[in-house]
Amino acid sequence: MDLVSALAAGIIFALACNLDTVLVAVGQGARGDRLGAKAALVVAGVTTAVTFLSLALGAVGAALLPEAVGERLGGLALTAMGLWYLLDALRGKTNAPAADSRSWVALAAALAVNNAGVGVAAGITGMSPFLASGCNFFVTLAALVWGRRLGRKLAGWSALALPVSGALLVALGLWQLV
Repeated sequence: MDLVSALAAGIIFALACNLDTVLVAVGQGARGDRLGAKAALVVAGVTTAVTFLSLALGAVGAALLPEAVGERLGGLALTAMGLWYLLDALRGKTNAPAADSRSWVALAAALAVNNAGVGVAAGITGMSPFLASGCNFFVTLAALVWGRRLGRKLAGWSALALPVSGALLVALGLWQLV
């Protein structure tokens, strides 16, 4: 595989892995949560580290972690986050408190688990762990920024931000489970 083809495959892989990042960032932006450089680097760094490890694991041996396990764990984590948002909305909360560093780490962990199964599968195909995880790092940062900007534009609908982002996360999580 030449460099251009490998880079294109890495970017497509990273885009596929970051749809959930955009959706989560839209919800965070609509709720008014701040995303500083440190938080964005934590999310991108954690997801990239797990993505790299899963790609390397896939390259070493597919028998260690079936593809469905990573997808299901990621789907469960995203569904749980979405249900939590919906529960908050049912309790009458319209905005969650601003995200602190622990919540960004939890978000990063959920997104990373989601990438793990896909990473193992992509690693089996021979995709370069360094190239694909590097692409993932930059695409994650872009997805966070773009999603938050979109979420802020929708902030006028803030009463709907929590239930809509919760419903989107539940739908994405269930889609990954099925």
